[in-house]
Amino acid sequence: MADEEIFRAETRAWLEANCPPAMREPVTGLDDVYWGGRNGRFSSPEQQAWFEAMAARGWTVPDWPKDYGGGGLSPSETKILREEMAALGCRSPLHSFGIWMLGPALLKFGTEEQKRRYLPDIAQGRIRWCQGYSEPGAGSDLAGLQTRAEDKGDHWLVNGQKIWTSYADKADWIFCLVRTDPAQKQGGISFLLFDMASPGVSTKPILLISGSSPFCETFFDDVKVPKEQIVGAVNQGWTVAKYLLGHEREMISAMGFGSGDPSLGRDLAERLGAFANPVLRAEVALHDVDMLAFRAMSEKFLDEFKAGLAHPAQPSMMKYAGTELNKRRLELEMAAGGTDALVWGDDNAVSRHWLRSKANSIEGGTSEIQLGIIAKHILNLPGA
Repeated sequence: MADEEIFRAETRAWLEANCPPAMREPVTGLDDVYWGGRNGRFSSPEQQAWFEAMAARGWTVPDWPKDYGGGGLSPSETKILREEMAALGCRSPLHSFGIWMLGPALLKFGTEEQKRRYLPDIAQGRIRWCQGYSEPGAGSDLAGLQTRAEDKGDHWLVNGQKIWTSYADKADWIFCLVRTDPAQKQGGISFLLFDMASPGVSTKPILLISGSSPFCETFFDDVKVPKEQIVGAVNQGWTVAKYLLGHEREMISAMGFGSGDPSLGRDLAERLGAFANPVLRAEVALHDVDMLAFRAMSEKFLDEFKAGLAHPAQPSMMKYAGTELNKRRLELEMAAGGTDALVWGDDNAVSRHWLRSKANSIEGGTSEIQLGIIAKHILNLPGA
């Protein structure tokens, strides 16, 4: 315990000395965070300084091994770092699907060569990744995907289409599910990594009702992928995919109310002053109580998940609870803002976030699918 307290004090002192004041303010939108990648741009010198300081210590991925670009911290040290960052309001230095999803899958299923090739680039923000899962005919039934990869001896030849590919038009590489055996469903899927600059890859942004276009249609026309860029065994990609989905659902469940964010009640009071409607105040207070309970549950789940002790269906429970809470938060913000909240305004307008939140119950597996998983595997209810 004494060693942990020393680490906490040293960490707090380092953060206070190295996290610029501007990086302790809430982000104003997706353009106000650093995604890295070949075309990544810092929004300010302070953002660059903060990223470089954290990356130099391996603290963009503090719990990854140092050999792969991480900080080599123990689970308890990683938890202390996150607590101290939250206490100071420090922003995450790097937003990355590589960190949130691909990295954990590579650590578990990747070869040593793959870990050394890809993980340091993720930790240092040199490569920006996107996820090739959903297809026009395989959304909720992901295992029904039809994008195929043919074995051509020294390479795979990929043909097909993905949809709802977040930031595919900005990503450098993609981790992609492909069908390598049409005779099997889950058992005929493989997990490939390849460069988005490969000949035959094209993207088309999808305009959303919120006015933004974070998602894309992604097309593969005779894309050649080196054989060694498969993760796990051929036709065993579904195992990798399920593991990665657990991390994705944990990430989505936390959207909108990270550990450093203020409570909704305090946030609304600061922006709107005292809002008079007592029913609305009570609903906001109840939301904040539920949010604190969710954070405590999330912390417990994350510890169990990383230790391999979580129930396999628990990510579905967290995803459903978190996305419903985030949608409720945005509904309350709209209600508190009244007619002023209906103004379209800039990209950070509440109305845009409210409209965007409707997709939370679709992405990463629909709420209906999550409830079915919970009913079957956690509540042990009989099938219909």
